[in-house]
Order: sequence, then C-alpha cells, then structure tokens
Amino acid sequence: MTKTLLITSISEGAGKTAVLAALGQIASEQDKSVGYMKPLGTRLRSPAGKTLDEDPLLVRELLNLDAAADQMEPVVYSPSFIKEVIRGRVDIDSLHDEIRTAYDDIASGTDITLIEGGGSLATGGIANLTDQDVADLLSADVILITEYDKPADLDELLYAAETLDDRLAGVLFNRVSPVVEEELKTEVLPFLENQDIPVLGILPRVSDLAGVSVSELSSELGANELTTAGKDRTVEQFLVGAMGADAALKHFRRAQNAAVIVGGDRSDVHTTAIEAPGVSCLILTGAHRPADAVLRKANQHEVPMLLVSEDTLTAVERTESIIHEGRTRDEQTIIRMKELLHDHIPIDRLL
Repeated sequence: MTKTLLITSISEGAGKTAVLAALGQIASEQDKSVGYMKPLGTRLRSPAGKTLDEDPLLVRELLNLDAAADQMEPVVYSPSFIKEVIRGRVDIDSLHDEIRTAYDDIASGTDITLIEGGGSLATGGIANLTDQDVADLLSADVILITEYDKPADLDELLYAAETLDDRLAGVLFNRVSPVVEEELKTEVLPFLENQDIPVLGILPRVSDLAGVSVSELSSELGANELTTAGKDRTVEQFLVGAMGADAALKHFRRAQNAAVIVGGDRSDVHTTAIEAPGVSCLILTGAHRPADAVLRKANQHEVPMLLVSEDTLTAVERTESIIHEGRTRDEQTIIRMKELLHDHIPIDRLL
C-alpha cells in the first residue's frame, strides 16, 4: 500500500515544489517507486493555447515520471473554472471522484505518492477542495511548510495546525533567517511541543535558494535590459521608489537583495537606489528611458536597469508574483534542497 504525503503551506511561495521534488528524488534513491499529483493546478500558464500548471510538468521531469499531465493535474483552478462553480455548473461530487480516480491510477504500485497542495491552505474552498479536503479524500498525511520571522506568525500556524488536525504529520520551517533561528529553537519549538504540534525541522535560509536572479526576473517581465552587468544578482523583495530622494535613501539602506520599482523619469531616485548596497536592480516603468548619466552610473556600479512599458502598479503586481512564485526551478535547486533535508529533518521517519 502506498504511503501518501500531501505537501501544503500557509501561504504561496513557501517552497512546496522544491521540498516535494527533493523528497521524491530521495525516495527514488532509496529504491522506492514514487507517484505524484497536484489535484488543483494553480500556477497557471498557457503554452500552445492550453492552460496548465507548470509544477506538475517540472516535477514529472525531475522525478522521471510518465503520468499524463491531465492525470497529474485533474483540476485546472482557473478564473473561468471558479466562475463555473459559482454558477452551479460544476458537479462537485463528480469532481472529487475524478481526483480520486486519478490518484488511484497514479498511486497504484508505488511505495510513496506525493501530493502537492494548492496555492495556500484556503485555495480550493469554493469546490470543497482545500488541502485539508484533499488530504481527507486521499487519506494523506500532511507536511505543513511555513516561514518564521516574528512571534505573530504563530497565529496562522496554530490555526493551520488546528485545521489539519490529525492529518498533520509535522511542520517544516523553511528559509529561516539566522537572526531568528535561535529564538525559533529555544522558544517557539518548546511552545509548539506543548501544543502537541509536531515539528519536523528547520531549514536555514540559503542564498542560492532565495528569490530569483535579475536575469530570470527580466525574462519573466519581458524587460528591455539597459545595462549588461550584474544580472546574476538575487532579488528577494521589491521596493517602490515613489518618495523623494532623501526619504528613499533611508528606505533603500535597509533593503537587502531588493528590486526598486520606479518611474523611468525619476533620475533623483535612480541615483539614490544605484548607490544603495542592498539594491540588486532597478525596474523602470512607463517605458521612460533614464538619462545617459544615470545609465553610466548604473554601469559603473554594475546595477542592472530593466525597462518595462507597464505603469508602476502593474509592474509591482507582476514583480511580486514572480518573486513570490518564481524561485530558481532546476536540478541544482533540488540537489541543494536534498542536502538541506538530509541535514535538518528525519527523512526515514517521513519515507
């Protein structure tokens, strides 16, 4: 009988795909047969006119699986699908049967079946297909991935643990900064233990798994690259340069691995951002090309400048989505994640 693990997270972009693919490869290296599915396709793209989630395609390649895309992803959780549910045009019971049938086919003959959750714990609620619902439907144990920056983050964690109840196999803290790691170990973990919430481990924040490269960000945005150096820099957050230069200076000095999104005609803010050590790149909006003096300064400091045609609000929304979801997704990512899992969590206990 297959062991079924569902990987979920409190919020989007927590690292579900990387953790799942790494666990899958570790299981394969232990001569275990592995199945995979993502019942709700939420990270949607439309290659060749067909909307699909990119994650199942990536995991299928990384784990060398042969399941069909529509079998791994029975439900395309698109805006049009959601509207059809609202209008009462979707038979929810039949949908659940379809997911169960796909799971039975995939899990048949495997030692372990890995289920990837939707965007967050609440995703799928409109069709009774939250990760909790899916775990119950497929009799899966749940690994909950979350991050920790401050004690207030525990509110959501406690609510998630209560929601998952007996399905919760353990909490995995991911991308934990050294600044809060000691607090997490000495104060938070004993607190969670007293709440009967199992913790699998703490994965530290490592630069090669955080954020996206400037090159990746530029490609996703379809930006015009005005400078050539520094495209391997990492972007983990974004800042909006909507203030004056003096206020911006204080703002930018506190940044780390940040993309500054600003109108292309704000030369004063451009100069301030270029000189800030924590700024990885500038995203100039409105198709306004900056002054030649600004470009020369950017080249001198090797700070990439990306030009986009969108307004600042649209650029902010797109950049946030890319940074939140986009992380480097390749074999090297999974190799690094496997190392972290081996070092920090009880692999044998899970597999």
